[in-house]
Amino acid sequence: MPAEVPTINLTHHFLIAMPGLEDASFSRSVVYLCEHSPRGALGLVINKPSDIKLKNLFEKVDLPLEREDLAGAPVFQGGPVQTERGFVLHEAVHAAEDKPEEPVYASTLAIPGGLEMTTSKDVLEALATGAGPRKVLVSLGYAAWGEGQLESELAENSWLTVGADPEVIFDTPVEQRYDRALSLLGLQAWMLSPEAGHA
Repeated sequence: MPAEVPTINLTHHFLIAMPGLEDASFSRSVVYLCEHSPRGALGLVINKPSDIKLKNLFEKVDLPLEREDLAGAPVFQGGPVQTERGFVLHEAVHAAEDKPEEPVYASTLAIPGGLEMTTSKDVLEALATGAGPRKVLVSLGYAAWGEGQLESELAENSWLTVGADPEVIFDTPVEQRYDRALSLLGLQAWMLSPEAGHA
């Protein structure tokens, strides 16, 4: 990478697809970036529900789901990579008071900004019993960018970026998430031109 390119860190940001982005996985998508470093980026699409409900997913892994609030929630299509693997985006869950920094689950990525992403089955087991994090988004698959790839897509005006608001992820109806994410920038969908341009 040329030295004059400033490094940006979009961890805990939304990527909002511009109208010109026609890739089926990402058209009109909002991606929550869990990790962004010079080596690349990893995120979850938060507004593309699959036709699988959480209740069905739990049945597939032989767990009862005792959380009525989650049974009918959709499993999301988190992105085109590892679509058979589950990713659970949730509010931070803290261990015992004397070790608040230790993750509660076996495989958890703590995201600066207060959310966590867990890939180990123990989070599902906790949810099954009615425990676990209160606010969750479960996806199959994730979105990934290699070194410099996201930066070049940003330079091509494929995405808008804005600091993430967990309310959009957990409290906004799925069909409104794209518009709500845009509204964080003071924009509405009709203001965006499908033509990629350079000012």
